[in-house]
Amino acid sequence: MRILTLSLLVVLAACVRQPPLPPLNEPAIEEKAFLTKDGQRLPLHRWLPDGEPKAVIVALHGFNDYGRFIEPAAQFFRRHGIAVYSYDQRGFGAAPHRGRWAGTSTYVDDLSTFIRLLHGRHPHIPLYVLGESMGGAVAIVAASRGLVDGDGLILAAPAVWARWTMPWYQRTALWLGDHLIPWVRLSGSGLGILASDNLDMLRALGRDPLVIKKTRIDAIAGLVDLMDQAQAAAPRLRLPTLYLYGGNDQVVPKEPTLAFLRRVDARKVRLVWYDEAYHMLLRDLAARHYWRDILSWIRSPDEALPSGADRALPPSLALTNSEP
Repeated sequence: MRILTLSLLVVLAACVRQPPLPPLNEPAIEEKAFLTKDGQRLPLHRWLPDGEPKAVIVALHGFNDYGRFIEPAAQFFRRHGIAVYSYDQRGFGAAPHRGRWAGTSTYVDDLSTFIRLLHGRHPHIPLYVLGESMGGAVAIVAASRGLVDGDGLILAAPAVWARWTMPWYQRTALWLGDHLIPWVRLSGSGLGILASDNLDMLRALGRDPLVIKKTRIDAIAGLVDLMDQAQAAAPRLRLPTLYLYGGNDQVVPKEPTLAFLRRVDARKVRLVWYDEAYHMLLRDLAARHYWRDILSWIRSPDEALPSGADRALPPSLALTNSEP
């Protein structure tokens, strides 16, 4: 069924690798575009409160998705005085080279550049990077390299499913496909994966022409390269981090998530486990509860969250999150 199989594609599938381009322009934030250092115009989306914002969020979408993924949550944050900016990352949405993978370093560099530009636009305002799935992986790698000049990370089911956490047969199939038939596009039909309990939202994604539906095998390999680096970056994560994960996540498995959490500095990472949430938890039917937790953490990072999901952790996760 289309609804059941769209999830993996929305989050974990992309395209051919784009060649790096030389710097050509002074980067800038325009009215409807983020102009990158190499002259690419990435579609820009923003939700601004009335008056000076109390905080700024940079939202990074998941694979095959695009910048408007954050719109329902952004409207909520805007009403509470927080500005939200999001752009279509290269190869996604209406960005140039649709369906082509730009490479981890390029995505990381774009994020770092965009953050610098926002600091110029909103000086002395706290800034947070919110990354969903692949966007979370980009944020993790960027932060581990010291390229996120911000006050914290908000990771919504980040893509940390590295090769070494996959069964051997999956690694072998990926290697063979990448080397023998990299041009073949996969739709994910028949996988039976449900990304959210919000079926109306999933149907809308299925109709949205800006959401990529079929993915080249070599693109999946590029995504796994990113997830390898995100998983390896766990010990180098130094920014205050709110890590959101759902007990019903069928896209990024629990095992690699636990492997990541066991290697972070628990003094920096606050884990929030929602038993009923799915992978696309920011758009689940109960998403408003998760938005409130994010807002609470931004306002008072040391206080208990409204949902209580940071306190009622399964024993294995509570132990993981309490280790120094």
